[in-house]
Amino acid sequence: MQSTLKALMVQGTTSDAGKSVLVAGLCRVLARKGVNVAPFKPQNMALNSAVTADGGEIGRAQAVQAVACNIESSVHMNPVLLKPHTDTGAQVIFQGKATTTVDAIGYQSYKKVALPVVLESFEILQQQFDTVVIEGAGSPAEINLRENDIANMGFAEEADVPVIIVADIDRGGVFAHLYGTLALLSESEQQRVVGFVINRFRGDIGLLQPGLDWLEEKTDIPVLGVLPYLHGFDLEAEDAINAEQVNGEISKLSVVVPVLPRISNHTDFDALRQNPDINLRYVGKGERLQNADLIILPGSKAVRSDLEYLRSQGWDQDIQRHLRLGGKVMGICGGYQMLGNRIDDPLGIEGQAGSTQGLGYLDIETELKPSKTLTNVTGTLSLNGRPVPVSGYEIHAGISNVRGSEAIRLETGILDGAISDCNQVFGTYLHGIFDTPAALGEITHWLGVDELTHIDHKQNQQKAIDQIADAIEQHVDLAKLWPDL
Repeated sequence: MQSTLKALMVQGTTSDAGKSVLVAGLCRVLARKGVNVAPFKPQNMALNSAVTADGGEIGRAQAVQAVACNIESSVHMNPVLLKPHTDTGAQVIFQGKATTTVDAIGYQSYKKVALPVVLESFEILQQQFDTVVIEGAGSPAEINLRENDIANMGFAEEADVPVIIVADIDRGGVFAHLYGTLALLSESEQQRVVGFVINRFRGDIGLLQPGLDWLEEKTDIPVLGVLPYLHGFDLEAEDAINAEQVNGEISKLSVVVPVLPRISNHTDFDALRQNPDINLRYVGKGERLQNADLIILPGSKAVRSDLEYLRSQGWDQDIQRHLRLGGKVMGICGGYQMLGNRIDDPLGIEGQAGSTQGLGYLDIETELKPSKTLTNVTGTLSLNGRPVPVSGYEIHAGISNVRGSEAIRLETGILDGAISDCNQVFGTYLHGIFDTPAALGEITHWLGVDELTHIDHKQNQQKAIDQIADAIEQHVDLAKLWPDL
């Protein structure tokens, strides 16, 4: 089935207003109705990324939205990805490949270079799919970012696509958010807005109706729907760390993860957070890494500076004490590199050129290289003398020379992870390692814990997508957007 509306853009009044989730839900609704649909986000700034089927790097939200469409992800779904490595600098990724590093001021002019890339990818998707559902970034009302904008209304004007604006009522001030955002747009941009959606409403819709009537009267734009607050809804967060977890009566395993300034791919831990037998805690500045069976050092976009931060917090001493008391430590990607002997960055790939001494628990040495490893992989995990299948994805600039005992060997024959001689420290480049039930079982067995509740993370992801799609079909007037469906 084809749709008469070839593209629709979802913009938000704020970050985390519900754009990513709404796009995923709309994609699933259209896919259910037989529409060949794809997601698109012109520009994304995030440290959570995914490896596409065509071997590039995009924001994780677009990878999830591709799942909602029942299609494989592509670099064209997020042609510009910015990965910050300092407060003012970021790596620029065009169509899946890292191209340069710019500071915040320099990027404002660099967006002129990015626009043709964005429009090329959008055109490719429009040629391949019946409909493209587009996600904006942040808010279109950010006055200081409007010049050369390619993420919100600037793109909508160039591509000539209609826009709906979503706001989160759970934050408060929803009518001010919607009315104020519209008021800050130019006249042509205002005319492009075809509807509003209010997200995460709790209570009796009748109490909200006077506000809806006022908004429609003041703006002459329809409120397409009011989505309810979905209890138990859990779809991986694009930016903010989701610390909400399912709590069982008694936790069998306690895990702590230090929150580093440039932590990346924290979605690695969703499978742990969702398990009622696991108590997962994120530890922030000024807190201690303690009272845990396992400490996990996460991925990082700036490994050497994050390692310095770890030491400044005294977490290196906490890890040392934890191991002395018989605890275990795991590192993923950047965390894996930190657990080694040394990290060399002779070209200044992630900041100032130089070398940093690692924590020294794994016999590996890492050198950061200009080219990135971007690949989806499968292999074998061996922690307890019983190999089990494992899968995940790799996104890293470093090449590690491993001299210790192997923990993971990929199907390609490459050694991916290492384990210490004392059997207390394990590291790997594999993101998503906990998503594989067999691998998670092998890791928890290594920790001395068996018979955990079985959680199928990918199945949970599908349930969450269906949950938001069901809510959209029930509460949003889709006929005003796609009258032919």
